[in-house]
Amino acid sequence: MTSRRAAIITGAASGIGFATAKRLAADGWPLALVDVDAARLEEKAKQIEGVDVQTYPFDLLQAERFDDVVDAVGGCDLLVNDAGIGVAASLLETSVEDWDRTIAVNVTAMFHTCKAVLPAMLDAGGGRIVNVSSIAGVVGLRNRLAYCASKHAVIGLTRAIAADYAHLGIRCNAICPGTVETEWIGKILSNAEDPDATRKQMEARQLDGRMGSPEEVASGIAFLASDEARFVNGAAFMMDGGMTAV
Repeated sequence: MTSRRAAIITGAASGIGFATAKRLAADGWPLALVDVDAARLEEKAKQIEGVDVQTYPFDLLQAERFDDVVDAVGGCDLLVNDAGIGVAASLLETSVEDWDRTIAVNVTAMFHTCKAVLPAMLDAGGGRIVNVSSIAGVVGLRNRLAYCASKHAVIGLTRAIAADYAHLGIRCNAICPGTVETEWIGKILSNAEDPDATRKQMEARQLDGRMGSPEEVASGIAFLASDEARFVNGAAFMMDGGMTAV
């Protein structure tokens, strides 16, 4: 296996981010893991074996801190942008504060991370970026206004980067999961008036009647990061159990 610089993963302490860290470690990637939850990040990092793992606990809204990560690892060959938040609200229910924070975390932070890694990738002759969007980036969902807007923006950002830099060896793709059984979904269910009914509704949205797993999405991310995906660029890669097919 050729020598690789680190894979940087944001939102790495839980859900899809942590599953991706484990999968990429199995594929031999050295890891630089970023998450706002310092204690959880350290706990999860200890569960990854076989590769070098560095942890960087901070809020991605501190853009200069991410520049420091890129400098510390000497650039990276792969960036996985998984960090994100969501608010359950329609337009009239969405506060300006919730709107601003959702766009800041889900879009503006991603703009900064992509911009931070790109120069070293270009100097190295290429690199891979995988941005975690959502099926909410291609369709509208009820009571998820800010989240939908942000995830549509992620796909636009992804395609624009591919359009500008594909000829220089940069592959930038978005992955669009459907309903995945993560800690975030767990919080939604725990706050629901009828958790069992809400779970059944979520499961029924997929054609096979079940939620996806973080590990399944991590497999998709690993594919987009691999040499097998060399002909995939600027894509919005659906992993939604058929949710957007009907």
